[in-house]
Amino acid sequence: QVQLVESGGGLVQAGGSLRLSCEADGRSFSIYVMGWFRQAPGKEREFVAAISNSGGTTYYADSVKGRSTISRDNAKNTVWLQMDSLRPEDTADYYCAAGRLGVTSSRYAYNYWGQGTQVTVSS
Repeated sequence: QVQLVESGGGLVQAGGSLRLSCEADGRSFSIYVMGWFRQAPGKEREFVAAISNSGGTTYYADSVKGRSTISRDNAKNTVWLQMDSLRPEDTADYYCAAGRLGVTSSRYAYNYWGQGTQVTVSS
């Protein structure tokens, strides 16, 4: 089992950048595929990015591809989401998640979730 805690959210102007962090509490972090999802008010939770347990494979939603980078450091039990060129439509609560079913955009493949960190992008 793994517990996840996100940080790094905040208010930023359009065009700005944020780096979200997700720290895992557990000895088995390196076996998990890690994902980032987001949920805007009144909308379904949607996939943002995922990274394999080794870090060698990444996968992005089309909406963030080219503007975001997911990375991880297994020695630090941490995964990051660097977001650049932020847009108002990126405003949402961002969640990290851990799973073992492969690098996938399906939220049902992730067993463990953090509490989320809020990102607000002003125009």
